[in-house]
Amino acid sequence: MRYFFTLCLSLLLLWSCQAPVKQSNSKLIAAQPEAAGFSGERLTRLDSTFTKWVDAGWMNGAVAFIARDGKIVYHKATGYNNLETKEALEVNDIFRIASQTKAITSVAVMMLWEEGKFLLDDPVSKYIPAFADATVLDKFNAKDTTYTTIPAKRQVTVRDLLTHTSGIGYAQIGSPEANAIYAKHNITAGLDVSGDGLEAAMNRLGPLPLMHEPGKQWTYGLNTDLLGRLVEVWSGKTLDEFFSERIFKPLGMNDTYFNLPEDKADRLVNFYQQDSTGLKLQPTVFGALDMSFPLKKKSYFSGGGGLSSTIYDYAIFLQMLLNNGEYNGVRLLARNTVRLMTMNQINDLEFGNDKFGLGFLVVTEKGSAIAPYRAGTYGWGGAFSTTYWVDPEEKLVVLLYRQMWGAHDSEITDIYRILVYQALND
Repeated sequence: MRYFFTLCLSLLLLWSCQAPVKQSNSKLIAAQPEAAGFSGERLTRLDSTFTKWVDAGWMNGAVAFIARDGKIVYHKATGYNNLETKEALEVNDIFRIASQTKAITSVAVMMLWEEGKFLLDDPVSKYIPAFADATVLDKFNAKDTTYTTIPAKRQVTVRDLLTHTSGIGYAQIGSPEANAIYAKHNITAGLDVSGDGLEAAMNRLGPLPLMHEPGKQWTYGLNTDLLGRLVEVWSGKTLDEFFSERIFKPLGMNDTYFNLPEDKADRLVNFYQQDSTGLKLQPTVFGALDMSFPLKKKSYFSGGGGLSSTIYDYAIFLQMLLNNGEYNGVRLLARNTVRLMTMNQINDLEFGNDKFGLGFLVVTEKGSAIAPYRAGTYGWGGAFSTTYWVDPEEKLVVLLYRQMWGAHDSEITDIYRILVYQALND
């Protein structure tokens, strides 16, 4: 009897060790707030606050989304797509998600990493020879934009690109030095590009100086556009094709595009900017960026910022990550790959209160001490006032989409974060 008991216990322990890691519900489904540990009454504070912000002129409108463990407890639009005509925003409207594109590109990269196409610490020049002779900016003359360089101590790696520690800056929206140097070589931020392709642009970027030594500091830049080109090299497909065939169609992300189809053009939201007289419809930003760029046929596929999407489509993508790489029976990534992507990958480099993974901001204990989300939460946002985060401890997927710039943008995001967590009721 003792032997039988010991054998049963051993088998039980063996089974428990081999049991699969528990993950969140596979597919997003609508649910009552209470079924997901939320207070329906407390969630109504979101409704009244959004309406107050619209009435006060803080924003023209917003779409918000909250899901817990795959259960959608909030998916609503408030306010107007057109303030003059009072055309309402709709939950299925399409937004320019800008730098939220970066997470999708990073996932594409790691899918190919899982296939053995490269190693994270491979030099970029192994796949794009234009990056072989890396140099670092030494002296820069602002008067005539001339500069000198010194040889880099090492080459830029794929990991450097994923962590934004390569030393590559941003064109048009970066430092004065980066803006000037890149402009001379027709390197852009990648959003409204005609007559140029990703391959040609990245080959021009390769010989240009880095803003600092690789791995020595965090600098937001064209790293993810370069990753997009690497996806093309590794896969033999354009970035647009890879996204569509390997990510969007398998996951059911049916409203996410580089080139928005004509039959969905009327769902692209307007962009507003606040001035001293209030919110104004803004057809161009950054001096010359035509905000109708999603409707223009392009062959430059910016992995760093070129996509437009609905809040629901992107929620599917985030739920896949929360599910450790799987959604509705489709696995894009292994769970340990998601773990790598969402942990500190920049060690002790300065990044405010938080850290950076392979494509995401990662909240630390220090960061969680000043906001309600848990350590280990990861997220990012887009330049046109879209934001998202995933809180694995609370099994939360949260997004807030606006399409505007105003004086209260950061305050709106901070208060929204509080309103999400105060509604938890378990």
